[in-house]
Amino acid sequence: MWTQTLIAVGVLGLLTVVPGPDMAVVTKRAIASGRAAALRTAAGITTGLLVWGLFTVVGLAAILAASAEAYFVVKILGAAYLVFLGLQALWQSRRAAPRTAELKVAGSGQAYVTGLTTNVLNPKIAVFYTGMLPTLAPHDLPTAAGLGLLVVLHATLTLMWLGCYSYLVCGARSVFERPRVRRLLDRVTAVVLIGFGMRVAAQAN
Repeated sequence: MWTQTLIAVGVLGLLTVVPGPDMAVVTKRAIASGRAAALRTAAGITTGLLVWGLFTVVGLAAILAASAEAYFVVKILGAAYLVFLGLQALWQSRRAAPRTAELKVAGSGQAYVTGLTTNVLNPKIAVFYTGMLPTLAPHDLPTAAGLGLLVVLHATLTLMWLGCYSYLVCGARSVFERPRVRRLLDRVTAVVLIGFGMRVAAQAN
C-alpha cells in the first residue's frame, strides 16, 4: 500500500507543478491584489479539486466523462471563463497601478470564487480522476476510500504548491508594481489565459 501511495504522490506531484490555468489565475491575482488574494485563489482551486473528487467517488464525474454533450457544455463554459479572465487582465493592463477598489473586491471573496470556478469548470479533471486516478489508488483499500485518499493528497499538494508559488510571485511584487512592468505582466498573463481558454475549447473529449 505504501509503495503504491508513494508512486501516486510522485505522479500527482509532477502533474501539480506543470504550468496550467491554475498557475495563470494565481499569477494574475497575486500581481493584481497581493498575497492574501492569491492564497484565496489557491484555496478556491483546491476546493474545486475536492468537488470533483466528491463527484468521482459518487460516480457523477464518470457520467460527465462518458457524456459527450455534458462534457462539451462544461468545456465551453470553462474555456469562456478563462478567456473572460484573460480579457479582464488585458483591460486592467490599460492602467498603470491597481486601484484600491480592486484590492477590496478581491479581499471580499472574489479571489476564492475565481479559483473555485476555474477548476469546477474544468472537465479535464473529471477525465483524469475517473481515468487515471483509479490506476493509482492503493489496491488494499476499498475503491471509494482509495480514490478519496488520492483526491485529498492531490488537493494538499496543489494547495502547498500554489501557496509557495504565491509567496514567490508576491515576493517580487515591488518589481511588478512598476507601471511598465505591471502593464507587460498583465498583458502576458492575459495572453496566457486566453490561450489556455482557446486550448480547452479546441480539445476533444
